[in-house]
Amino acid sequence: MNPPSVLLDGPRRVRVWRFGEDVNTDQIVPGRYAPYVTSPEQLAEYPFIEARPEFASSVSAGDVIVAGRNFGCGSSREYAPLALRLAGVGAICAPSFARIFARNALNLGLPLIEIDLSQLADGETVEFDLPGGVLVLGGTTVALPAPSAFTRAVWQAGGIVSHLRSEGRLPRATQEVTS
Repeated sequence: MNPPSVLLDGPRRVRVWRFGEDVNTDQIVPGRYAPYVTSPEQLAEYPFIEARPEFASSVSAGDVIVAGRNFGCGSSREYAPLALRLAGVGAICAPSFARIFARNALNLGLPLIEIDLSQLADGETVEFDLPGGVLVLGGTTVALPAPSAFTRAVWQAGGIVSHLRSEGRLPRATQEVTS
């Protein structure tokens, strides 16, 4: 069971990790570092091991990845968002996400925010208020898109399995998911 993202606790000062467009799952965690090749316990050591070798040892709990469009494209590796979650990433912001990556991230309780934050630079510190729906950089406040009630509940539970265990069911698609 995953604990919820620390960003769900309220405003927090976090580092921005900038990435470009079309970041694929092989860049996030190359296949040779898959948990069935190494071990699940080591997975947090491998995010961006080749693209940004300092990432895993430098990321702090709650830090935010800000990327370009189509983040998480490539294969359907569930361990890619899991590795980011285990390393401490609090949320990922991008204009768009690959569909299977978005599904896997939701299943694992990793918040994804569809927004273009290309004005942010790598290494900047921002105040990120996920429950309040805002990001503050200096004197500039940026509104974050609000997730559905269901998405917020899954994030708060730490993932879909934890949510199902606590609620005993999933919502009806036509009623509760979009509210």
